[in-house]
Amino acid sequence: MAAINLKGVTKHFGETVVIPGLDLEVQDGEFMVFVGPSGCGKSTMLRMIAGLETMTDGQISIGGEDVSAKGPSERGAAMVFQSYALYPHMTVAENMGFGLRMSGTSKSDTAKLVNETAERLQLTPLLQRYPKQLSGGQRQRVAIGRAIVRRPKVFLFDEPLSNLDASLRVQMRIELAKMHADLKTTMIYVTHDQTEAMTLGNRIAVFNQGRIEQVGTPMDLYRSPANTFVAQFLGSPKINVLPYTVDALNHRVQFDATTSIACADLGWKTSDLLGGVVFAVRPESIRLCAPGAGLQGVIEFTEQLGDSTIVYVRLPWHADLVTVKLSQQQSSYRMGETVGLQLDPEQVLVFDAHKQRLTCA
Repeated sequence: MAAINLKGVTKHFGETVVIPGLDLEVQDGEFMVFVGPSGCGKSTMLRMIAGLETMTDGQISIGGEDVSAKGPSERGAAMVFQSYALYPHMTVAENMGFGLRMSGTSKSDTAKLVNETAERLQLTPLLQRYPKQLSGGQRQRVAIGRAIVRRPKVFLFDEPLSNLDASLRVQMRIELAKMHADLKTTMIYVTHDQTEAMTLGNRIAVFNQGRIEQVGTPMDLYRSPANTFVAQFLGSPKINVLPYTVDALNHRVQFDATTSIACADLGWKTSDLLGGVVFAVRPESIRLCAPGAGLQGVIEFTEQLGDSTIVYVRLPWHADLVTVKLSQQQSSYRMGETVGLQLDPEQVLVFDAHKQRLTCA
């Protein structure tokens, strides 16, 4: 096991700055997830940690050792890629043991490590098969097993589940979580899938244009996002963001000339709301009620998801539909129906003109 420290890491591709300067500490034995949209620099950062990409400047330490100038094989890191990268002419056992054999490990020790790892990943019956005889999930387990047998200091995963169908992704997430609990090895996992990030990570680093917007536990980021980017990136359905102004004289939040809410009904003091320009609320923190209470709108569309219903409401003064998530017991609303929207005052988030979250005094 080993902590990973990144200090002032930068990456330029010619004139293009991909990573402008990044600092991060991944704790010993932690499962850290890098999440963000495509092209935000998270995979480039992972490849620099692995030594597969050279950094322009900065320092990378693994287990307290500066590995910035070391090659991939000298860093004690094992990487699992999006593509399985298995040798088609080798059996599962041969694929898993290939790295050990190349490093000079004896046949007996290689066989022992391969068999132990195969048992952990439920691959024992497949050891003599070839990759073409395996399913996608089985191939990915072999790729993970090939990394485990090396007993690395850290594991690096670059979107390893993106080629799998939905049910297999769920199964593999469970297996990865179990593997981390068993091995207790430091892991960094890159994904653009927020569900993977929220379910796997002890902590999440949210990337945006080569910078880390926020680092924290999944629920810290969900409940207390530092800015609108984090608030809108994490959560499905997406958080609702509503622009407002403040009528300080009457202590009300004004949405248009005829629509307003008392500041106190949002759980905020008027003086605190003066610093903000938008407030945001999660779909599950909005309650539908009879017309005349709360914000008035018309239901444009509903999605029945079995255990819940997603309701899309059009407010006459707002460009975007407001999304409301209801439990199965609350799902009797229909398209075209006029409703009121009441916001949970304990869940209202306020952001300023610089898109940073404000805190209630």
